[in-house]
Amino acid sequence: MVSETRAKRVANRIQEELSTMMMMDIADPRLATAYITKVRVDRELAYANIYVASLEGSELKDEILEGMEHAKGFLRRELAHLIELRTFPELRFHWDPSPEHADRIDALIASLDEEESEPQGEETEEFDE
Repeated sequence: MVSETRAKRVANRIQEELSTMMMMDIADPRLATAYITKVRVDRELAYANIYVASLEGSELKDEILEGMEHAKGFLRRELAHLIELRTFPELRFHWDPSPEHADRIDALIASLDEEESEPQGEETEEFDE
């Protein structure tokens, strides 16, 4: 069992290398808009849980996860060459809805700001001099 700090360092390195590989080495059109949001590695370094999202939202969720599963062997082998570990963790892919939630929250805040900036009803006071 490795320390929590080491597990985080391994996870960060996997995320960096995997992001680079997705931009440079993977030609699968299903993964064109996909990006890695987070990687978590367990303390035994047996599993790497990789969270994926898309620029286009969750409409392509199933297609993207299928593409990642299809490329799993290639990705694991390439990562194992780049990151020196005694045994390389098994890759497990998950959909990350966080970016969509953040977009929805931003839209709600923007709509509140618009409501505040609209004039409520013009009240003018006349002053008698």
